[in-house]
Amino acid sequence: QVQLVESGGGLVQAGGSLRLSCAASGRTLATYAMGWFRQAPGQEREFALAIIWSGGNTYYADSVKGRFTISKDNAKNTVYLQMNSLKPEDTAVYYCAADSRGTHYSPRYWGSWGQGTQVTVSS
Repeated sequence: QVQLVESGGGLVQAGGSLRLSCAASGRTLATYAMGWFRQAPGQEREFALAIIWSGGNTYYADSVKGRFTISKDNAKNTVYLQMNSLKPEDTAVYYCAADSRGTHYSPRYWGSWGQGTQVTVSS
């Protein structure tokens, strides 16, 4: 399995920006997909974005399209989530995920998870 460690969460005002990082270790990521999910209090974990490590194809949920961007640094084995124009409804714990089979919208599909990082957007 891949070990994942997220960082970069915090408190930001509506309209602001944050960048989350997810450092991966333990496996070569060439065949992996990396994803970001989020879970608000009382709600199910939901898909936000994903990237295929080899080739760089990206996938976005409609709720974040145009505001959030996923990218990767091959040398650092790190995937990033750039969040712009943040809204209070973006408040959630953000999780990084990885799987060698590709990407999927369901969190149950993904085999490796980070511990999560809290993002709070104030109005």
